[in-house]
Amino acid sequence: MPKRAFDLIVASLALLLVSPLLAVVALWVKLDSPGPVFFRQQRVGRGGALFRIHKFRSMRDGAGGLPLTVGADPRITRSGAWLRRTRIDELPQLIDVLQGTMSLVGPRPEVPRYVAHYPPGLRERVLALRPGITDPASLAWRDEAALLAAAADPEREYIDHILPLKLAHAAEYAARASLATDLAVLWRSLGVLLGRR
Repeated sequence: MPKRAFDLIVASLALLLVSPLLAVVALWVKLDSPGPVFFRQQRVGRGGALFRIHKFRSMRDGAGGLPLTVGADPRITRSGAWLRRTRIDELPQLIDVLQGTMSLVGPRPEVPRYVAHYPPGLRERVLALRPGITDPASLAWRDEAALLAAAADPEREYIDHILPLKLAHAAEYAARASLATDLAVLWRSLGVLLGRR
């Protein structure tokens, strides 16, 4: 089955199944702190095209600062802490999958600020794919916020050390991507969503 057809079928079914959860979470986000339910941010997609990603808002509305989460970030709301821990804040990206800007599995889309640091060869390989809701790198770097909190300069740590390793994961995924590898990543991601290790 072609990847796009698989994405459309699974994303449509998933949205139907989790729609009650999405409604409850949306209400919680709205009641927990002032601001919109969704957080929309410009990311770099396939071929370098810009798009706006959907997430449940997990930070105070209008909070500035780096586009990175560092430790127990004071910008994060009460509901946002749980949403981030469980990765439920990512579920609205099923909408992005249906719109065609994202896939279920693929390299996580970065903000333009950090894509500017991609080495040319890796940039071409990683951006050749539609970005995903989940991928091997995001599963491997679940403790990223804690690692950044321990760094003297979190952004420099991200650019110099974490980003190159995440790109290596993305390039490896791109080289051997198949329906079988996508199913394996989705299974592991479902385990995270359900609280399993």
